[in-house]
Formats: sequence, C-alpha cells, structure tokens
Amino acid sequence: MAKLVSKTYGDALFELALEEGRQDLFLEEALGIKKVLNENDDFVKMMNHPQISRVEKEDVIENVFKGRVSDDMTGFLRLLVQNARFAEVEAIIDYFIAKIKEYKKIGVAYVTTPLELSDTQKADVEKKLLETTKYESMEISYEIDKSLIGGMKIRVGDRVVDSSIKCKLDKLTKELRQVKLIQQ
Repeated sequence: MAKLVSKTYGDALFELALEEGRQDLFLEEALGIKKVLNENDDFVKMMNHPQISRVEKEDVIENVFKGRVSDDMTGFLRLLVQNARFAEVEAIIDYFIAKIKEYKKIGVAYVTTPLELSDTQKADVEKKLLETTKYESMEISYEIDKSLIGGMKIRVGDRVVDSSIKCKLDKLTKELRQVKLIQQ
C-alpha cells in the first residue's frame, strides 16, 4: 500500500513539475525537504501525532515551509496533511527524486569495495557505468566492506553486479556442497 501511495503522489508531483517546466526547482526543494525531515525527528513525530489536528498541522507546514519553498511545494505538503498521508512523505519524496533523476538521465549507483578506491579508479568506474547504461551522468556512493576480500559490488536501481571474491567463493561453496562423491 505504501508503494502505491508514494507512486500516486510522487507521480502527481512529477507531472506538476513537468507541466510547469520546474523540474530542477522541485528537485532542489524536495532534497531540502528530505534534509529537514531527516534532521528533525521531533518535527516528523509531531506531524504524525494523532492528537494534533489537521488544521494545526497545515499551519505548521505554512510556518515552516512558506517562503522557503515554492507555493506549489507548500501546497503539496498541505495536501499530504489534508489527506492523512504525511506519514508517507519521505517515501513520496524519495520516489519523486528518483523519478526526476531518471527523467534527467542521472544514474544513482552504489559501489562497495573491500578497500578505498583511488580517484583514478573511481573515474574508471564512472566511465564504465556511463558506457554500459543509458545515463548521461552518475551519482556514485562508495562504501567499504572488507568482507568482500577483493573485486566490487555495484548496484544501479534494481540491478546488482557482484564480482567480489566473497561472492565467487560463496558460489563455489554452494556448488561443492551439491557434488556427490561416489564411494568405491
């Protein structure tokens, strides 16, 4: 259900951004709203508290966001409050951000390696990703996981390429367990 809600509202916000030709502005505002939500747990708890009325929550939205984001974005947040959907705001914002990045051909990749990569290696990874995907630019997050032993794991969207030694050893272990020895 939550995915359906984030898709419905995220698509509506995306269509509004396209209609008005303000994809970059809405993306910037969505990233700012996400930051505010991540840094203020008490704000999120208050906005989801059942004993605070919708009218009071709408007033809070106006006070916090009016003048800091566009009227359209403020109105969108108020709509979430009116429809009792503010609890899903982070998922909606994440969906919208992903949709805008996809529209702008910006790929988001997560690269995990056992050691820190040099700048040259990072540039090579980015170049290879741009060559093998439909994206024109990439946002890459690097993470270190010593358990990989060697190689790397790359996730772009729902696709994962795992060329780590750990993965290869796990496959080999699984295959060896299936081997049946014949006794003579």
